[in-house]
Amino acid sequence: MDPKNRDFLNHLETYLAKRDGVDKLLKISRYTTKIIIASSLLPESSGSLTHRLKSFESSVGLSRKAFRLGKFVQDINALRASSPSSPPDSSRLDLLLLPVIAYGGEGLYYFVEQFIWLAKSGLIDARHAKWLQKISAWAELVGYVGSVSLKVRDLRKIEGEIEMSREVGDEEKMKKLKEKKTLKVLSVLQDVADGLMTIADLRDGKGVLSAPSVISSAGLFSAVISTHKNWVSC
Repeated sequence: MDPKNRDFLNHLETYLAKRDGVDKLLKISRYTTKIIIASSLLPESSGSLTHRLKSFESSVGLSRKAFRLGKFVQDINALRASSPSSPPDSSRLDLLLLPVIAYGGEGLYYFVEQFIWLAKSGLIDARHAKWLQKISAWAELVGYVGSVSLKVRDLRKIEGEIEMSREVGDEEKMKKLKEKKTLKVLSVLQDVADGLMTIADLRDGKGVLSAPSVISSAGLFSAVISTHKNWVSC
């Protein structure tokens, strides 16, 4: 069925039934709240409102970690699916190396995030959260580097397919490929935005990238792109 002709409420139900759908709505809520807190929208006398917004933002952040329980399994399966059936030669090492960097980094990130959630929830000693967050952030950054590299490689492949379709005059296929290219470009931009936030975490709030307004804007930008991609895919 054409998504444009699909009933909105049915589409929304399908979207919200997915873990990523709810997670990205929470992400939008969190970073919208962070933008409000970081901006001058709130009057100076609204101390109690600011406190409630900060409490809300923190609770949403913790809730998002709960939605990531077991999510590392999808990276294990993605890595298995990307493994070549035959031993790679030197010219195909990138076909194996990039997925290991992308899915391995992201998988380790999601795996460690489970323990950070347990620490922040009070089940395990909260003193472990600090070094767990460092491991998580480095793994996440490695994953983004691999993911962007994979997607740039895919974009080059799509460009070649678009050119071939243009040469044979296949307008329908070329239209679909251009839509695919747009989603891939948005995905790269999302990874870059998330990567900037990860770098800010690793720098412990130092530098221009760590400014609350920059972090909040990057987070909201990433959340909107991801929400759009998930909406289209479902």
